[in-house]
Amino acid sequence: MNQLNFNKLQGLVPVIIQHADTAQVLMLGFMNEEAYQKTLETKQVWFYSRIKKRLWMKGETSGNSLNVIRISSDCDEDTLLIQVRPRGPTCHTGEVSCFGGSSSEGAIRRFYPIPEGEQALARLQNGVDCASFTCLQGVILDRQKNMPKNSYTTSLFRDGLDQMCAKVEEESDEVIKAAKQETRQRLIEEVSDLFYHTLVLMVEKGVSLGDIEEELERRQK
Repeated sequence: MNQLNFNKLQGLVPVIIQHADTAQVLMLGFMNEEAYQKTLETKQVWFYSRIKKRLWMKGETSGNSLNVIRISSDCDEDTLLIQVRPRGPTCHTGEVSCFGGSSSEGAIRRFYPIPEGEQALARLQNGVDCASFTCLQGVILDRQKNMPKNSYTTSLFRDGLDQMCAKVEEESDEVIKAAKQETRQRLIEEVSDLFYHTLVLMVEKGVSLGDIEEELERRQK
């Protein structure tokens, strides 16, 4: 990315915040050069408040921060697109996004344990292709919430934590066996089973994919 142009809007650039996994637009804000530099340094989104005339970090009071995944600028270098993984709802009303949604839906989202999984589920329900771990986690969240009959995932939640842990242990053994003794395709199948059962366990314990990515990023420092 080249040098940003902060001169067109009296030292500010507009910033579009987009969910990195679902592509949902979450909010629009403004940065001055200092806010931009702090965003680069901390990997958290900072803005400049045109009303209070100061820098502020998204989530500094609510805890609903925005973890930066990637930053890009437009062709004129005067607008930013920041793709993030949010921790909690982005809008101060409790909505996932500042661009729409009812207050009742917002109340549900405020207490939903894994917001990125919920957004992925909504993306799937709207017919948008989203073949990712996030989307799978969204489906698992739906099973946990609605507990549909004749669902294997529902049976895991009903059996409880001990059974989930036993399945993860069993699938880990199957992965090792496939790697040592079986075909490449069998290894793919067993790893898929392990990933799935691990995601179920994560949902049960309220752990999101974003939490795992944050830990991996921390270890790179």
